[in-house]
Amino acid sequence: MSTHRGGRHEHGQNFLTDREVVGTVVDLARLSTGPIVEIGPGAGALTVPLAGLGSPLIAVEIDERYAHRVRRTVPPASVVHGDFLHYRLPGQPHAVVGNLPFHLTTAVLRKLLHAPHWTDAVLIVQWEVARRRAGVGGTTMMTAQWLPWYEFRLVRRIPATAFAPRPSVDAGLLTITRRLAPLLVDGRRREYAAFVHAVFTGPGHGLPEILAGVARRHRRAEARRWAAGRGLRGTPLPRDLRGEDWVDAFERFA
Repeated sequence: MSTHRGGRHEHGQNFLTDREVVGTVVDLARLSTGPIVEIGPGAGALTVPLAGLGSPLIAVEIDERYAHRVRRTVPPASVVHGDFLHYRLPGQPHAVVGNLPFHLTTAVLRKLLHAPHWTDAVLIVQWEVARRRAGVGGTTMMTAQWLPWYEFRLVRRIPATAFAPRPSVDAGLLTITRRLAPLLVDGRRREYAAFVHAVFTGPGHGLPEILAGVARRHRRAEARRWAAGRGLRGTPLPRDLRGEDWVDAFERFA
């Protein structure tokens, strides 16, 4: 497998050179069905083995040099020269794979989480971002707002030495899977997100107090009992709730 060490700083290009990591990413992509959209193929370290899976492959590359290179060296791939943030994803079920520029991770995640049709995402992101999105050490507000529709999983840590040029921090391999049976209907997404925001930003010492402040006045005693009955020890916080807990709290107290 060829590697390239001339990544461009303005595009945040840190090319994956570790064959073991490449193999793990491709094995995860193999589990999906339908076409695969690769974000930022660069020199093609992932593109070549992804093309070997036999699924239709679309590679979206912002750097014209690498778009031409991948078009020439990976004929099975359909190469789009453009910014993924402005790319219109396919209208049928598909998977998304990408070694994301660290400075664009949040923007790419927001685009994906709002986009329909894709079923699985296999993403290399900054290590701390991977941990936060997967809820390691506690669920963040952004992840909690999407838990009824997606499952987030941290697969592994990827050392900075697996890239060229070497970034200043490690990366993480994150998967996001769209739930086949969402915990809430799409039509309630905005209302649910507002509820999660209110709980995360509400005043109070611990979840029972916070939730009691968010609930309607005549439901506050019930909110305290509900929070106490979640089986959480000590002084639980919003970050300690699971996806099912969030949905139950929303349906009871929003």
